[in-house]
Amino acid sequence: MADTASRAEPLNQMGAARRMTLGDRLRAWRNRTIADPSFRAFARRWPIFRQITNRRANDLFALTAGFVNSQVLLACVELDLFAALDDDPQDTASLARHMKLTGDAAGRLLRAAEGLDLVTRTSDGRWTLADHGAVLSESPGITAMIRHHAMVYRDLADPVALLRDPPAETETSRFWSYVGGDVGNEDGAAYSELMRVSQDMVIAEVLDAVDLSRNRRLLDVGGGSGAFVSAAGARWPDLDLALFDLPAVAGTARTRLADTPIADRLEIHGGSFFDDPIPGEADYYSLIRVLYDHDDEAALAILTAIRKAMAPGDTLIIGEPMAGDSAGARQVAAYFTFYLLAMRSGRCRTPQDHFALLERAGFSRMRVHPTAMPVVASVISAQI
Repeated sequence: MADTASRAEPLNQMGAARRMTLGDRLRAWRNRTIADPSFRAFARRWPIFRQITNRRANDLFALTAGFVNSQVLLACVELDLFAALDDDPQDTASLARHMKLTGDAAGRLLRAAEGLDLVTRTSDGRWTLADHGAVLSESPGITAMIRHHAMVYRDLADPVALLRDPPAETETSRFWSYVGGDVGNEDGAAYSELMRVSQDMVIAEVLDAVDLSRNRRLLDVGGGSGAFVSAAGARWPDLDLALFDLPAVAGTARTRLADTPIADRLEIHGGSFFDDPIPGEADYYSLIRVLYDHDDEAALAILTAIRKAMAPGDTLIIGEPMAGDSAGARQVAAYFTFYLLAMRSGRCRTPQDHFALLERAGFSRMRVHPTAMPVVASVISAQI
């Protein structure tokens, strides 16, 4: 028996080798070559390869140091460093006073932030914003997510345990309380506000990818406190608007949008897409950053409920970060695969994964709408 098993293993390996394509074999050879210390030493000696090897080494170091880098970023946000440099360059002593740090601690943080392209030195030795810092100084949504990550990182502190024996509840799942289906007014306001301030870039990608100028009425399903309908209404002033979300969240939206320019053409509906019918009479339905929060069967239930509300010719648009082949989409897959693991719900899907769910829900015509920044969002549409 043991001899048979030992003979079978090489045969299985030979079968696997025969099934490998030429591309697979080339990749295996390339991996062995790159991993060989003698090849790396050779590459460093030749200028033609040195730039490539340096870039790869830098990328690998950034990957290894990722948690430290994220903590440097969190410290800069919590100590309000970017706001302090938003108008004029400052010296280390002034920044130390602003951040309530000793001069040595401030100098350490500034040097670390300089290495991450968050700050840079002026010609007279003072500090000013570098490219990343300049963007962050004007991006409340990104800084809100950086603060939110402190919670997520606690859940991810032991990733092996999270994979092998995931708890029924985490800090992240408690924050996104709709995962458990029980949302009070305070809970709904907390996560709706984070969604509102953090999705401006997603909304811009979606609205740049689609044209609603010929549509009559938009219903945003799972619309939170109304960020997407507000942006769509501002871009297309003749578009009637509607929002559907859990009653507690819908109440937050009513309060927030009551005195806005879209108030007179907006209807807000409270309900659950798992238990209540989706309002009809729209010709355009949107799901913005909704499906990836839900596992497949829940996502299918959402799509089926929307399908029942739609008429022939109506369009459903799905906009959210999606996995895929581009560099940005691959980063999305890495991030959201583990974020959603901490959240205890959801899946980062490719467009093809969405198409499969849409077909099961009764949709027949689907397409991808290219976006400028797949790392922010991808967009697909579907009709009956």
